[in-house]
This record gives sequence, structure tokens and C-alpha cells, in this order.
Amino acid sequence: MGVHSAAEQVLAGLDPEQRTAVTAPAGPVCVLAGAGTGKTRAVTSRIAHRALTGAISPRHVLAVTFTARAAAEMRARLTALGVAGVQARTFHAAALRQMRYFAPRLLHGRELPELLDSKVRLVTMAATRAGLRTDRAAARDLAGEIEWAKSSLVEPGEYVVAAAKAQRETPHEPAKVAEVFTAYETVKRANGVIDFEDLLRAAVWGIEEHPDVAEQIRAQYRHFVVDEYQDVNPLQQRLLDAWLGGRDDLTVVGDASQTIYSFTGATSAYLVDFPRRHRGAVVVRLVRDYRSTPQVVGLANAVIAQARGTEARLRLELVGQRPTGPEPELRIFTDEPAEAAAVAARCRQLVAAGTPAREIAVLFRTNAQSEAYEEALTEVGVPYVVQGAERFFERVEVRQAMVALRAATRSIPGETPLPAAVVEALAGVGWAPDTPPAGGAARERWEALAALVQLAEEYAATPPVLPIGEAATVERPVTLTDFTEELHRRAAQQHVPTVEGVTLASLHSAKGLEWDAVFLVGLAEGTLPTGYAKTAEQVEEERRLLYVGITRARQSLWLSYASARSPGGRNRRPSRFLPQLDRSGGTERAGGGGTVRRGERRRNLVVSCRICGATLLAGADRKLGRCPTCPSDVDEELLERLRDWRQRVAGTQRVPAYVVFTDATLTALAERRPERPEELIAIAGIGPRKLGLYGESVLALVGGATVDAVCPEESLENPS
Repeated sequence: MGVHSAAEQVLAGLDPEQRTAVTAPAGPVCVLAGAGTGKTRAVTSRIAHRALTGAISPRHVLAVTFTARAAAEMRARLTALGVAGVQARTFHAAALRQMRYFAPRLLHGRELPELLDSKVRLVTMAATRAGLRTDRAAARDLAGEIEWAKSSLVEPGEYVVAAAKAQRETPHEPAKVAEVFTAYETVKRANGVIDFEDLLRAAVWGIEEHPDVAEQIRAQYRHFVVDEYQDVNPLQQRLLDAWLGGRDDLTVVGDASQTIYSFTGATSAYLVDFPRRHRGAVVVRLVRDYRSTPQVVGLANAVIAQARGTEARLRLELVGQRPTGPEPELRIFTDEPAEAAAVAARCRQLVAAGTPAREIAVLFRTNAQSEAYEEALTEVGVPYVVQGAERFFERVEVRQAMVALRAATRSIPGETPLPAAVVEALAGVGWAPDTPPAGGAARERWEALAALVQLAEEYAATPPVLPIGEAATVERPVTLTDFTEELHRRAAQQHVPTVEGVTLASLHSAKGLEWDAVFLVGLAEGTLPTGYAKTAEQVEEERRLLYVGITRARQSLWLSYASARSPGGRNRRPSRFLPQLDRSGGTERAGGGGTVRRGERRRNLVVSCRICGATLLAGADRKLGRCPTCPSDVDEELLERLRDWRQRVAGTQRVPAYVVFTDATLTALAERRPERPEELIAIAGIGPRKLGLYGESVLALVGGATVDAVCPEESLENPS
């Protein structure tokens, strides 16, 4: 295949927007790529097309990603397109490669210092110097604050002001965190090591302060591609600017609606401001979603349509390209154990019906929520894997708690009620039943131990299984010994094969992944959005987190929440981010222990447009069964007869016409032309009462009967 034909082959199969991105001229290009729109294909095709046409040399390209997996995928795609030699690396991998090469020159013959895998050990030492006693969770939270500061180009002496300006929720008083930050830098230097932020700062220093290094790097790398540009932090942007050195052959790809890591210092500001920073930039929007069904896409659009703030300026409205699929489903449960049990049962059904377990995911807001789903899936025999987190019983704090509980069986009186005994035992590992502490890792530790207390409450309420030979009439309380044995039994049960398993993941760790079936669970106020989201910006990031979760689903999507955390607990409200449901009054029981509004009849969260398949939210659109922009196929003659009939009925009953049927319902009848009662009641606004009053007449009119034939005056007495 010749060079020209190979370049043309790269363009084959691209949609018009992707082709625009691929063939854009050299210079700044910003690709706003929605979820599932083929952004990796677009950027790799752009590199390949430019290389195959001779516009660039592959060895002069640096493609920067945020994960090693994404970099490997990019290299594999480029090789498949016939282009080898492109450097596709993470920011840290690229900086490490360069600094190892230039270290002897920059460090007067010395090698690059050892790179820290984790800050926790040195942060613990620094905290001790600052007069703080910390466990591993508290040290992780302090390390996170230091990482945020260094990624945001904030020095220790600037931390207090910067944290206040950013409205950070700090694990300790900001002044004390700054003191730990200062001590950490001292301890780190004394140990002769550097951290990942130091590595990037060293790369920036090497280029900005050493013209010979800058010249050599810029001669090597002349064309740049940055993936997930909405996740760049100020330090990474500083390094990118150093690499560019004022040049503008830069292609960035991102989606502001997937900005979910601002707590680490990431900011979408560089993506939002790209056209201003780079005059004449080509901006391409990819909106054709090839991943998800139109029903999933419609729900994602509905959720993100309510977004406000800076990121909303670049909001994309996706257009589903896949065939129609099932409606997203909302389930409401009495409590979290019931929710987990129902999710596990549905997972088992999906696997039995042929869906591979690896194509199913259960996504939640915090890792501490995983235990209920680990247990529920184990109970029904469905294997699982935990993505981005330790298995519940393998977490350090849980292992420590189990040791403390075992030890407490020898010191706590046997007659102590089990929940109280567990709380007393957990006090030995620093847990207290009060407000969760600040700081993400410390909060997750607290919530994991709180889950043990809740489990104890549930276990105490369950009649014990009596030993063989013990009389059934004997009553004895559940003891702490019973509970510790139960915990060890559960831990042992969860050692199941996990190579082929349902994925359990936090919404953050699910970013960049996708599955055929996705369960979004725990969608209650206080969980999503988290109760720690205080500012408008933090709340909007929680909304984007739900959007990311929705767009992970290819085919089927389940959304659920529990009215209470535990049986008999305090009622909670559904997440404010869920689209408004049909509030037509009253509630009725749903399968699986949930409740649905009577207007939902089929437990569906939304209704699809019968023409384009998009998810419908507005009441009038749901009645019509189509988007307001989709073409109407109304039978005008039938609509006129329905209006005439409604006027006669309303006059005879002495009620306004809309009491019989609204205009939207009449239009829906004339468009959808139901032939059977079940088709009639499927139209929003027609319930059992109106079906009984008017169903026979409406079906007759749809069948061609005249108004005079279906409504003689004697049949129209006032039904009230």
C-alpha cells in the first residue's frame, strides 16, 4: 500500500467531525470530545495521517496521557495504523525519562535521586515533628494536601492563604498542615529522595534554567498531543509550556463535563481558555456517541443539562449512534441491605442470561460502600473484583478492627449488648460514633468501621443459630464472640475467583472504563452529592461525577437509592441530580422492596422518544412519546374528532375540558393511535380511572367511529 493510500485508509470510517480533527492544519487544535465519541481514534488518526502524509516525523511526537494504560493503548493503535516511533507516555513517565538522561549534566555528575512510591511514611515522620500523632489514614490525607499544594505550585509558606482561597476542607488546621508540609520537605531532603511533584518541577527547572537542555528537548519533540486535558494541573501545564517553548503545534483533547479530580489540583480552566490562550485555534466538537444506547445518552444529556459554572460553558449534547436499548431504570429501596440484595440478584440474572460478569459494574460514591455489595454478590454466588480499592476485609483498618474485636471478647462482659460491645472495642483503634472526620481517607476509614457497627446491629437483631444439641427453647443474646466468628466466616467466603467477575468501583476509579451493564447505587442526598460538598463548585463536580457514571454504560443502566441507610433508619431524599419523575400523586409498592410513584407504572426512570430514541423528561414530551423537535405524525382528522368529543363530554359533565384530557394527551392519542386498552393506559395522563370512564369511547374514535356514535347524551351523566 502506498503512502497516499495508507493516509486515505486512516480517514476511512471517520465521521465528519472526527475527519475535521484529523485533517486540521498544523497549529493549536482543541478537540472537545464527549464520552464515547471516539476521541482516542481521532487523536491517533491525526498523528498517523500527519505522519503518513510526511507532514511530521513520528519520532518528533510526544503524546501525553494520564494513565499508563491509555498510553499503551495509544501506542498499539498507532502501530496498527502503520506508524511506529511515537512517544506516548504519562507526564511523569516522560519527565522521568528526560531527567534520567539529563541528570548527570544538571546534577554535576550525580544520578537522579530515588523516587518515592508513597509519601505516607515521610509524612508520618513530618507530622511527628509538627507535634501530630497520625495513623495511616490521617497521613494519607495530609499527603493528599501536600500533593494538591505542590501540583498547584503552592509553597509551604503560601499554603494557608491558598487553602482558604480554594476553600479546601483540610484534615487539620491549615497552619498545622503548613507546618507538616514544611517538615515533610525537610525530611525528604534528609533522606535524599524526591516525590512525583519534585520530578515534574525538576523537569521544568531543567528546561527553563538550562538553554542547552531546552534546545535538545525541543529539537526532539516538536508536535504535542495531550489527552484528558480537563485533568491537567498547574504544574503539568507549566511543564507542557516548557516543552512547547512558545511553539503552537499542540492538539488537546478533553471534556469539561468529565472534570472530577479538582480536589487533586486538576482544573478544566486550561481547556476552557484554550482558544483565548492560542489565537486561531481550531476547535472541533465530537458529539456522536458510539458507546451507549440513545436511552443512556438521553439521560446523560438530561443530567448534565442542569450543570452550572465554568465547565458548563463547554457542555456537549451527545447524539446516540447505537440502536435503541432498554430504558434506564430507577429503583427505590427501604434500606441499603435491600438495595444491595436486589442489585446482586439482578447481576445473577444477567450472568445467567449470558452477560459476561466482566461486562457488569456496580459503581458507588465511596469505597466504603463496597462491603454491602461484596457480601450480597458472595451470597448469590456471583464473583466480583474491586477496582481501585482494597477488598473490604483486606483493608488495614478492618483487619485492625477484627484483631481488636477478638481481643475484646476477653475483656468486655458477655452480657453487654453486641452493638455497644463493638463500639467499645473499636474505641481501641480510635473509632468513635460521632461526626466523621475531615479528609477523604480518614472519612473512608471511619465509614468502613461504621459499617462494622451497622453489621453488628443487624446481626444482633437476627436470631442466632444454636449449636447442635442446644435446646431450641434456650434464649441467649448474641455475643461478641459470635460476631467475630461471623466476621471471619464472611471474610473467608469472599475468597472467590475474581478473574471473571462483576466490577465494584468508585465513580472516580471508573473514569475511562465502560461496561455493558452498569448499576449506579446509593444515589441519595448526603452520598451523591456528598454531604461534604459545600460550595457551588463542589456540588457541580458531584453532578459531573454522576454524569461520568451514566456514560460508562453501553446497554443497560440501573439507578437506585435506599430510603434509609439501615432498616428502620432515618428517611433520605433522592439525589437532586436525578431528573424529576412524574409526581402524579401517591405511591405504590414496587418489586424488590422498592417504591415508585404511581405515574411511573413500569418502574422506568424515563420514557424514550419513539422516533429518535432519546430520553424524555418533560411531562408533555412523555405524553407525546417523542421529542418536541422530532417530526409529528399526528392524524389531524382524528385529533379534530377527539377535540369535539372532549368538548361534548366536558359540557355534559360541567367541567373544564382539560379535566377530561389535556391537549397534550389528545395529541398523543392522535399520534400514537392506540388500539388496545394496554396501549391506551401506556400514555402518560391516562390512568385506570380515566380508562374506565373514557377508554371505550376513545378506542372507538381511534377505530373510526363518529363522535355522535360514541357519546349519546344519555351516557354522559356526571361521573362524580
